[in-house]
Amino acid sequence: MNPDIVVIGAGALGLSTALHCALKGRTVVVVERDAPGSQASGRAAGLFKSVQADELRTALARRSITRAVSFSDWARVPLEVARSGSFLVARTDEHQAHLRVEAGRSRGWGADVTEAGPGELSRRVSYYHGDGRELALWCPEDVYIEEPTHLVRALAAACRRHGVELLESEAVTEISLRGGQVTGLRTARRSMTATTVVDAAGAWTRQVAELARESHAAPSHAAPSRAAPGRAAGPAVAVAPVRHQLLITEPAAGLKGVQPIVRVVDAAVYLRPARGGLMLGGFEADPLPVDPRSQPATFRTDDLPLDLGVLRKMGALVAAQVPLAGELAVAEHRGGMFTMTPDGRFIAGPVPDVPGLWVASGCNGSGFSSSLAIGEALAGWITDMPGRLDISALSPARFGPLTDEALITDGVWQYAHYYDPA
Repeated sequence: MNPDIVVIGAGALGLSTALHCALKGRTVVVVERDAPGSQASGRAAGLFKSVQADELRTALARRSITRAVSFSDWARVPLEVARSGSFLVARTDEHQAHLRVEAGRSRGWGADVTEAGPGELSRRVSYYHGDGRELALWCPEDVYIEEPTHLVRALAAACRRHGVELLESEAVTEISLRGGQVTGLRTARRSMTATTVVDAAGAWTRQVAELARESHAAPSHAAPSRAAPGRAAGPAVAVAPVRHQLLITEPAAGLKGVQPIVRVVDAAVYLRPARGGLMLGGFEADPLPVDPRSQPATFRTDDLPLDLGVLRKMGALVAAQVPLAGELAVAEHRGGMFTMTPDGRFIAGPVPDVPGLWVASGCNGSGFSSSLAIGEALAGWITDMPGRLDISALSPARFGPLTDEALITDGVWQYAHYYDPA
């Protein structure tokens, strides 16, 4: 096999990158160790958020929303998207001041954000009972996908429609280099040549990058090396996986159909209707970092330890306004791993000093929702398309050597301050 591009990882970000490369006329193979969307993407909340912390992330978020609602037009595969809009809610003076500043910046970057009038939040959202003292910002652009697997399946179907070959249940064992340049890769079943390899392996991004080795070395199927505490992290891929959890309640009255997303920023909690019940998730102040490199080779997201007590505490924080959040008759409790970076921004671009190796990771809680735009922009960069969105600010080269401790400390801080990055 000698494709132009190989993408490692069939989550939303990897599949989007593969699809957009194929749409630009490249031959593409996607290699997935398990099944498409079986790790973080299949456990996402499905929320798309137009208000972001800087101009580039805002542009990517809004572009991704546009690509989602028009998916059937350009990808030629149907995708159902709930055009719900969302409310950003702040109940404290401090967070209200923060939201007003954020709204002003976001409008300057093109986002449609307005302050909701008295009672508008309660009128639009049946599950939230405000007292009128909270600040609510209305974001009409925001959408959600009811089941995250719907986007993964649509992307996989569109990939196949446009000529991408998808290899499932096939682990990469080596990324081959010659003179430091990527020449191809090996899996447990085959070898293939390619001068461009994209590492979109999610929480396993660093492990996959560590598989790059000179091709004259003997092939190795051993587990990748594990950095010792205090040692510099792998080849300039500064990501730290952190656990994230959400739940869906049993069906409840008044929650059928599409309703706006609500994000209560002072509680770091998000809510939306789901399967006739209520989805509740959030960003805990002391999250659990999980490095797959320190786990057995068989470790998968299904092995991630979950803690329902964390979500019950979050529910209690908003129970006065959202009674269902205080009851939590749980129908599903799920979790995944966010890849966090020291500055809270994506890592997307070429790996320094390894020509041909690219990374699409560092999702920071927005990988699913920004995947369509990141994949498009990264594919444009890889194929050197004129007029592409410049995402060079997201290059992995922006980070120098970092210890594991520094990565974890900074990644945990970014996670805990997702709604309050100041």
